[in-house]
Amino acid sequence: MSSPAPNPIPGPNAESRPLPGYRALLAVDAKDFTGLASIQHSAVSMVITELVDRALTAAGLTELRDTKSFPNNTGDGIVFGFDPRHLPFVVFPFLRTLDGLLGRHNGQYVSPRLRLRASVHVGPLPEADGNGTARNDTHRLLDSRPVKAILAMPGSEHTTHLAAILSQRVYEDVVLGGYAGLGPDHFIEVPATVDGKPFAQRAWLHIPSPSGHLLRHGILSTIEESAEPAPAAPEPPRPAAPGPTQNVEQGYAIIGDVQGGISGTFGARP
Repeated sequence: MSSPAPNPIPGPNAESRPLPGYRALLAVDAKDFTGLASIQHSAVSMVITELVDRALTAAGLTELRDTKSFPNNTGDGIVFGFDPRHLPFVVFPFLRTLDGLLGRHNGQYVSPRLRLRASVHVGPLPEADGNGTARNDTHRLLDSRPVKAILAMPGSEHTTHLAAILSQRVYEDVVLGGYAGLGPDHFIEVPATVDGKPFAQRAWLHIPSPSGHLLRHGILSTIEESAEPAPAAPEPPRPAAPGPTQNVEQGYAIIGDVQGGISGTFGARP
């Protein structure tokens, strides 16, 4: 008996199809996770999940905690979808609550310290598996240069525990729309790019606990300095240095050292 043919991959714009429902997404991962000893990976991954769930509970998001869509443990963090009506409460107070829990965790002198990045996005995704552009972009935002640069800033290790980035769509609908408990002054616009990836979007950075060092230095300056320097343009080839010249109306011109004899026939001058 032959096996059933695989489902064909639909072509874009071949025909109209129902749009999947909009799902909000939250992704979280840890700074320098790969630098940990292998024996620590599993335990740290579990702690991240526990801290996120505790923060959801403390922020009054128990329903969201218990109804995550397509949750996935990424090893160094987690990602899951949820009903977009919870987005204002994820922006605030969840992010600030998670930052506080991280600060208390790190203040217990446990090893290793945890500093997290978080990204928040929304878009049409199938409920079954959550695969789609919105999910890919959520991970790109999480890996983007601005949010990484904040946690890499020296002098902030003991103060800045969380750096969060919101997509333009979340910022417009939730923050500018007035639904979140934080206003526009709590966010800074950044160009979200990922080194080596064809990704560039407008996004909004939120740092619940910026250090004094970060504030003095400037967030945008920190991001700009983290950019890889552009490769230097190759210098144009220099013209060869001109050698000695000699004008000769007739006969031979001899320049430089000559070994051996020179003979020749010289015609008579006219």
